[in-house]
Amino acid sequence: MKEIRRIIEAFDQLDHQKEKVALASVVNVEASSYRRIGARMLVSSTGNWVGGISGGCLEGDALKRSQKAIYNNQASRVVYDTLDDDEHQIGIGLGCNGRIEVLFTPIDPSDTKNPIEQLRRATHSGTPEIMLKVIETSNETIPLGKSVLLETESTLDFFGIDASILDSCIQETRKKRQPGILETTLKSGVQLKILAEYLRPEMRLVIVGDNYDINATVGLANELGWEIFLVGQLKKMSKYACNSASKVFSYEQIDQIPVHEYTSIVLMTHDYQLDKRLLPAFLKLDVPYLGMLGPKKRRIKLQTELSLNLESNPNFYSPVGLDIGAETPEEIALSITGEIVAVFRNRTGYSLKFRKGTIHKR
Repeated sequence: MKEIRRIIEAFDQLDHQKEKVALASVVNVEASSYRRIGARMLVSSTGNWVGGISGGCLEGDALKRSQKAIYNNQASRVVYDTLDDDEHQIGIGLGCNGRIEVLFTPIDPSDTKNPIEQLRRATHSGTPEIMLKVIETSNETIPLGKSVLLETESTLDFFGIDASILDSCIQETRKKRQPGILETTLKSGVQLKILAEYLRPEMRLVIVGDNYDINATVGLANELGWEIFLVGQLKKMSKYACNSASKVFSYEQIDQIPVHEYTSIVLMTHDYQLDKRLLPAFLKLDVPYLGMLGPKKRRIKLQTELSLNLESNPNFYSPVGLDIGAETPEEIALSITGEIVAVFRNRTGYSLKFRKGTIHKR
């Protein structure tokens, strides 16, 4: 979501009377690639760009193709294929053998339903959104790159696609929390390929505590583009932490903290009695990730004194963080945020060296 916000910000800062723009979007991936479906790059007619679709190997060519889309005022789709490891093929620097499909779409700033405005609406949502996009068509009357944000616009008649087929694709995308590709043939004989993109809401991190070590966690969460809420004594928090947070709550305002399905909470109070008082209230919020600093014996003691079965709670993590041997506040912040990402991606957090199969599902 951070990249999307940067793209929207860049779009808003442009003088659209002098500069035109196109959006390059990764719409399909096979085998290995540095970026996944949903990676985006906003390119202006003057050659400035924000975002990225690869690790740097495709951006030069993408810039030229985006400018061509602007000049022709027509969307296009390009396939970068290194599955055969051809050193003469653009994209050899994808990281290893992979195939990436990229859509280049000119943006009309006067169109209130253009892709940038749809992304803007998605960033304001606290729930996952589905964006449908035409990524391949056998008929020029159906515009390549045409997209619709599911929650805000009607999809009952998306170019005549059978409603049950479309709904099945949407539901599967929601269930897996992964993008889906629908290939279908209309009654007219037109063949379509549709991308159902899963747009996660902005990650929300609630940091509980007011000691100096929260600054490192705030800094890393801020770099990741997460929305940050702080809970503690305002007078003890640093100016940096407070300025980075969307809001600061007192310990008495826990029930006022807004949470959603992409919210994580980390108790960093270093105060046993305070954690004992606060933990039951945070457990009631029922977030996907609730972590607490401290050794196992601390968790066991809390569990006994509060008469809670914390070990059987799948969303409770204590000791908090991945086992990377973290010692400094910065390393501990890395350990914690790494575990949060792993939990929300349904991964274990162990070394990719030992992973069987591909790194990404799509």
